[in-house]
Amino acid sequence: MGRRWDESDVRVRPNRRGSRPRTKDRPKHEDAVIGRVTAVDRGRWTTLVPAGDGLPERVVIAMRARELGRSPVVVGDLVGMVGDTSGRPDTLARIVRIEERETVLRRTADDTDPVERVIVANADQLVVVAALADPAPRPRLIDRCLVAAYDAGMDPLLVLTKSDLASAEDFLAQYAPLDVPHVVTSVITEGEGLAELRRRLSGRSSVLVGHSGVGKSTLVNALCPDADRATGHVNEVTGRGRHTSTSALGLQLDDGWIIDTPGIRSFGLAHVEPDRIIEHFPELAAGTDGCPRGCSHDEAECALDAWVAEGEAGPGGELRLDSLRRLLRARAGEESHG
Repeated sequence: MGRRWDESDVRVRPNRRGSRPRTKDRPKHEDAVIGRVTAVDRGRWTTLVPAGDGLPERVVIAMRARELGRSPVVVGDLVGMVGDTSGRPDTLARIVRIEERETVLRRTADDTDPVERVIVANADQLVVVAALADPAPRPRLIDRCLVAAYDAGMDPLLVLTKSDLASAEDFLAQYAPLDVPHVVTSVITEGEGLAELRRRLSGRSSVLVGHSGVGKSTLVNALCPDADRATGHVNEVTGRGRHTSTSALGLQLDDGWIIDTPGIRSFGLAHVEPDRIIEHFPELAAGTDGCPRGCSHDEAECALDAWVAEGEAGPGGELRLDSLRRLLRARAGEESHG
């Protein structure tokens, strides 16, 4: 009769790191310290940790733990960290967990790019910054940002700068049917518009987007004097601004957060299904009930033309329909977008 098997017969696979058996159970890191990511730079994440456990509010620099794999950690993320979280100079913590995100703002390089790029996390307001002149506003780019905001579950806010150079009235008429809240500013001082912008940012986590040269970094410097974001000028030949901010940066206000992002020249929507785009044009969406099945909303049989002609889409309906159709064509890769 053979010898009875017992626990002493367990064989442990040799391991150059030690003799502890392998396990699939990863540590839960229940003691991890939670911080908000405010900047990312060459494999290092800057986080702000609130006061607690006898320590004051502090900045903690961290690296990503191997166990996170390729999971992106972006500005706005709430992360769990272990290791040295004291915030002392020359110390480094380790990010071991990304807390569940409330919102994610994404874009693609263009409308055919299958790769999604997460811009920021946990923002509840998308502030689209556009200049009324120098450079001229680009409605199609603004529309794309609005679609991305609605798709991410964020509230949009339109901020128009340089009102000392051009009137905002005609431009805003294009967005009246959408009822998008807006703020109009002139030169960036404590004058026109800035107090109203501060009010709309209060208590919110807001991300600022816009193409180069519209005054976005200047706005950030006015709101957060310690930010010291670089500012640039518009090229007189191309009418485009120079990229001055090269990475996203989270900044704490007295009551809220703002995230400044680099200037963009395109906002791809490959991650948004085409049939969902129409949902973000509510003044037009109701008119699609009379469309033929499978309507592309850019064909002779489309019911939207009659809907707009009858005034059902409100002021600026023709411009909004044109914007929708340009957006759908660009999303399908049929034309470039500006």
